Amino acid sequence: MIADTKITIAVSARALFDFESENEVFREADPSAYCALQASQLDVPASPGVAFHFVRKLLALNANGSNDVEVAILSRNDPVTGLRVFASTRHHELAISRAIFTSGARPHAYLAPLEANLFLSAHASDVKEAMTAGFPAACVYPVSGLEAAPDDEQLRIAFDGDSVLFSDEAERVFRLRQLEEFNDHEARYARSPLSPGPLTPFLLALSALRNQRGSRVRTALVTARSAPAHERAIRTLMSWGVAIDEAMFLGGKNKTRFLAEFRPDIFFDDHVPNCESASKLVATGHVPHGINNETRLVLH
Repeated sequence: MIADTKITIAVSARALFDFESENEVFREADPSAYCALQASQLDVPASPGVAFHFVRKLLALNANGSNDVEVAILSRNDPVTGLRVFASTRHHELAISRAIFTSGARPHAYLAPLEANLFLSAHASDVKEAMTAGFPAACVYPVSGLEAAPDDEQLRIAFDGDSVLFSDEAERVFRLRQLEEFNDHEARYARSPLSPGPLTPFLLALSALRNQRGSRVRTALVTARSAPAHERAIRTLMSWGVAIDEAMFLGGKNKTRFLAEFRPDIFFDDHVPNCESASKLVATGHVPHGINNETRLVLH
């Protein structure tokens, strides 16, 4: 698999900035109170949201006049609220010039003309619609008061494997046949690459960027797999021409403490319990894909 070095991220205003207090007055049937509150604060820059540090570090990779990274705002907000959003990007010195404000209309249709490699939103239904349309997407946990990411220049991203980077074919074996048969199955198919998962296009674009920027981009695979099921995951990445900096095969051990050591600017997982635990410590995106998301309603 070969990816262009250009990477484009679409992010909702609520994922980029902390609009949680404003969101408390939002009513989908009548958003007038929310719009009025935002209009009264057009000159008040919003505080950073959960995806802010991830976006800031991505944009910082555009060094020496390059434009390999682009971030566009794709938001359900109305254009007047968009004035505050752009004022906030200027205040925080984020080089963002493209934005689409839909006044409540579904935004995912604009991902194709934006040529987005990833869509981040705090609106779960928008994320699901984006994924149904074939776009990599994740629903961020908009946690106010989240500890700021380390103030350095290295962009760090952590991914779960099955149902995120890979399809859920192996996860289905585990859920239906349990651990012993899962390990036997994965050992038997160790040299057969897994099918791509929902975030594979983003990983490929990120990998191409990583090849150019070297140590400025660091990636980690953080998975519940353990030996002997580790081999198929690594060989799948090799077959895609993707190099991961760190691989953690945790055998079902809670991921949060390991993420605390890696300190990602964002972490992606399909398991709601994993996301809920990790989101207390690091920026987290839930990827609503695969068997683990078929039998429960996920609300954010």
